[in-house]
Amino acid sequence: MAQKRFIVEVEKAKEAEGERPSRGPVYRSLFAKDGFPPPVPGLDNCWDIFRTSVQKYPKNPMLGHREIVDGKPGKYKWKTYEEVYDLVIKIGNSLRSCGYGEGVKCGIYGANCAEWIISMEAINAHGLYCVPLYDTLGAGAVEFIICHAEVSVSFVEEKKIPELLKTFPNTTKYLKTLVSFGKVTPEQKQEVEKFGLAIYSWDEFLQVGQNQSFDLPVKKKSDICTIMYTSGTTGDPKGVLISNESILTLLAGVKRLLESVKEELNDKDVYLSYLPLAHIFDRVIEELFIWHGASIGFWRGDVKLLIEDIGELKPTIFCAVPRVLDRVYTGLTQKVSAGGFLKQALFNFAYSYKLNNMKKGRKHEEASPLLDKIVFDKVKQGLGGHVRLILSGAAPLSPHVESYLKVVTCAHVIQGYGLTETCAGTFVSLPHEMDMVGTVGPPVPNVDVCLESVPDMGYDALGSTPRGEICVRGNTLFSGYYKRDDLTNEVLTDGWFHTGDVGEWQPDGSMKIIDRKKNIFKLSQGEYVAVENLENVYRQLSCIDSIWVYGNSFESFLVAVANPSKPVLERWAEENGIKIDFDSLCKDSRAKSYILGELTRIAKENKLKGYEFIKDVHLDPVPFDMERDLITPTYKMKRPQLLKYYKNVIDDMYKSGGKRSA
Repeated sequence: MAQKRFIVEVEKAKEAEGERPSRGPVYRSLFAKDGFPPPVPGLDNCWDIFRTSVQKYPKNPMLGHREIVDGKPGKYKWKTYEEVYDLVIKIGNSLRSCGYGEGVKCGIYGANCAEWIISMEAINAHGLYCVPLYDTLGAGAVEFIICHAEVSVSFVEEKKIPELLKTFPNTTKYLKTLVSFGKVTPEQKQEVEKFGLAIYSWDEFLQVGQNQSFDLPVKKKSDICTIMYTSGTTGDPKGVLISNESILTLLAGVKRLLESVKEELNDKDVYLSYLPLAHIFDRVIEELFIWHGASIGFWRGDVKLLIEDIGELKPTIFCAVPRVLDRVYTGLTQKVSAGGFLKQALFNFAYSYKLNNMKKGRKHEEASPLLDKIVFDKVKQGLGGHVRLILSGAAPLSPHVESYLKVVTCAHVIQGYGLTETCAGTFVSLPHEMDMVGTVGPPVPNVDVCLESVPDMGYDALGSTPRGEICVRGNTLFSGYYKRDDLTNEVLTDGWFHTGDVGEWQPDGSMKIIDRKKNIFKLSQGEYVAVENLENVYRQLSCIDSIWVYGNSFESFLVAVANPSKPVLERWAEENGIKIDFDSLCKDSRAKSYILGELTRIAKENKLKGYEFIKDVHLDPVPFDMERDLITPTYKMKRPQLLKYYKNVIDDMYKSGGKRSA
């Protein structure tokens, strides 16, 4: 059978020239072989997306939240497109009557909720710049963003007002008006007014512009619609300027992609909004849903209650980051292993039978319809019973979790890749293609992509297996970093954005992310180690949830800190007659030897070089988290902070010479 190939070549490769490394051929999606999707007439900006949907689907439910009845969460209560539009117009008139118009920077600070979207649409309507303030970056970053972007008015979730007040007096140079998503206490009012600022409750602000009406300005495609600050793993956050055109181009590409694989959205689709709207991933997905007149229900803000919210909302599309899907996977595997021998045997049989059929190329719904009904329907109902598409982004999803969920959820599980600078979706794997597990799929039909060689790291874009830095070109790209032309020029050359990620083309045209350009260091014997690549290998083990690999030029071997998988380690302990709790297990030398053995096994299987083996490991029962500043909001590891936090542990491992360096 001929190999399917989901990309087409549009430009030839280029040999190295002077300082510039060689570049592989330029490819685009097979679904764009006759050109990218044309612009949609009448859609020139993000406001048009919402405005046209209000005209087409006025009575459709748009934004929903769970009502709390007698202290218990009840059903979802909905506002229609028409009702949301009326509120947006009122908020817009109030902004204008306070003197805020085109080009003004307007902050939004808080967890996802209907008011977030209503504020965002009012900002879109009047040509202001939307500047999301991160929920997860702490007061320091919030202050930095307000001052750097010169935010003069900000919407803020009621419970975040105290956080915002912590940025006073430094931010009062710019901030003049605050609007709560809910109420405001008399003490808060007093505090804010003391600095000469105004603060309104949501209901008060709706009335501010009630007797006035303002014409909406003309908004061009090239106009900036949002400044998204990225959570850098190093240095200050960077303000990524995103134009209307970037978002519209992205949406047209995603729509073409979904239609090409017969999974197009419609106005009956339902989305659970819980990934932060302050990030581009969720922002563009919600724009996509609004464009189709579909419904967006908000979670209650607690990850422990997420599955319950899913059960009530019954979404059709579920977007997640690997950490959430790892939780779902762990929950399911625990349930299965607690189910007794017969249930377990039936589940395992059904799983291998269906997986084999899917690997032979059968669609998931045709691989074993009977077993779906008998065995996997419970899993499907656990996600509300209506999910047809699960999209993972922001970080790599372990292949074993991806394959498992593809089989048991009775939904497509696909992985995407993109950056704030590329307006999120740049690659996405395709439904029904089991060979794409562990990859991010082919490019979305709105960009051109090529690989550029990285000679220092031994990656050759012209080799028989092309590897190199992923470069992207197209109208989804950002317009630059705000007030940082120096940084913009570092990553944008001749229309190509250099992502800093190293990829490897697969024969079917999908991309595998294998490394990060800058995460490279030398060991004392002069060998270079590409640490991200190694972590991706070690992360395949089901006995660890996360791993940070460390080495430096004064030492000859690598050590690591790992978060073991609780169910897997506990099962191992039980099988080996070790009866202690999880925390003690992580300190137990037998558990450590078991994990080290597994790390060595997978290293050998992947033919890693001797110096790439892990010689000692520290097991931390507490997952790397934002509270200790060890990861970014998108779960990328902050290496300098990890080193600072685990310094003593690392020093001890090197002092004892590595358990296995003999």
